[in-house]
Amino acid sequence: MKKLMKLSFLLLLALGILMGCSKDDPTPPVENVNLKVNKFIYEVMSDIYLWYDRLPNIDYEEETDPKAYFDKLLYVDDKWSYITDDIEKLENSFEGKEKSYGWSLAFGRFSNTGDIFAIVEFVYPNTPAAEAKVERGDLIVEMNGASITDDNYTDLLGGENINVTFGILGNDGIATGSSIDIVARDLELNPVVINSVVEHDGHKIGYMFYTQYIDNYTGAIDTALQSLLDQEITDLVIDLRYNRGGSIGAAVHLCSSLAPLDVVNANNTLVKFYWNNKYMEYFTDNQVMHQLEVYMDKEVPVKMGLDKIHFLIGPSTASASELTITGLKPYMSSVTTVGETTYGKYTASITLKPEDFYDSPEYYASFDNWGIQPIVIRYANSAGVTDFKDGFAPNIEVEEDLFATLPLGTKEEPLFKAAIEDITGSAVMAQKSVKKVDIPYTIFDRGFSKYDKNKREVLVDFEWLK
Repeated sequence: MKKLMKLSFLLLLALGILMGCSKDDPTPPVENVNLKVNKFIYEVMSDIYLWYDRLPNIDYEEETDPKAYFDKLLYVDDKWSYITDDIEKLENSFEGKEKSYGWSLAFGRFSNTGDIFAIVEFVYPNTPAAEAKVERGDLIVEMNGASITDDNYTDLLGGENINVTFGILGNDGIATGSSIDIVARDLELNPVVINSVVEHDGHKIGYMFYTQYIDNYTGAIDTALQSLLDQEITDLVIDLRYNRGGSIGAAVHLCSSLAPLDVVNANNTLVKFYWNNKYMEYFTDNQVMHQLEVYMDKEVPVKMGLDKIHFLIGPSTASASELTITGLKPYMSSVTTVGETTYGKYTASITLKPEDFYDSPEYYASFDNWGIQPIVIRYANSAGVTDFKDGFAPNIEVEEDLFATLPLGTKEEPLFKAAIEDITGSAVMAQKSVKKVDIPYTIFDRGFSKYDKNKREVLVDFEWLK
């Protein structure tokens, strides 16, 4: 397929040379970069896109805005495919490299006033936010001395520097508190943020707070799980409530580190891939099985061999997080979820750049930092579970009240508390209290990075297609 595209390109190039070198017009034509980008978009989407056969009939030569053209092509159910003109920053984000303040925020609106606020879900250690003493549950009500609006709230996730004003919860509502200046910097973020053990009613319960599936940090998973094994835990709780997803490789690594030993050692199927009919037919006819099934990895260095596990989940639990949960269910006697319904992401994407489609660097030099993240796969677990577009409802429902938070990983934190009580069958007595605030609000968005939409992907490595 790629060769056919290159052949077409060479033919068009040859025609362009013949037309551009006549005696009547010795001046070479001005390069139309947007047209090249549009052509790249069309060639990708008409080839490998999961819904390629439902593309609308739009002439890319008539489109002037590549991003708008891309959006016009998306299938009605596709809320995940993405295009960027800064592929380098996007790929860095997938690897945990961010220019960031270091906080994850939930954005809400007060029902009585319509005012927008941000509330801190968690803070990465050794980041600008952590150094500024920002904590989980802190309420941000102003930005740069002005109100937070629908048009500017995402500025809290990116940029160079910012001034934020905190809110103080009181009986009469929310008062304006102190302000701080905070400067973003380039960070490399270990997604294993918390790894600890709590004891309750004869159980030693391991807790791991995991924020993103990153191939470069599978070693952090190994270190964390080995530490829990060394402490002889009896049970394990993995907190995925804010994990928006990431790479298939990291998901395979985590699942293989957790699943029963016989399942892992036999390289059993974790998930099955369903491509569009062109690719599905090719891979099936040629028995390219690594493109049709993803297997457990018996070579992982740490094998816990668990038969039961608890996951803490919420609306931000997406993609590779959901794959982990559904992938393990057929092989464990008990996979218990605690919290709120997950995001609902049963598809996978791939990062494609001009260099993946064209041989000549001179041809794509003017748009070499563009990239497309199209949906290319629908996946199912080994039992055939797929199309969970409404997400997974929890086995134990616990609504997270961000106005009454406790530190993650503490026994009294509501989601973890519910998991501990389910594991042990005995109540956790509250030793810490939080002030309940009866202020009606709705959460309309959440994020750590401006690339969060892309992190709600199961990322497939392009090398797998070769």
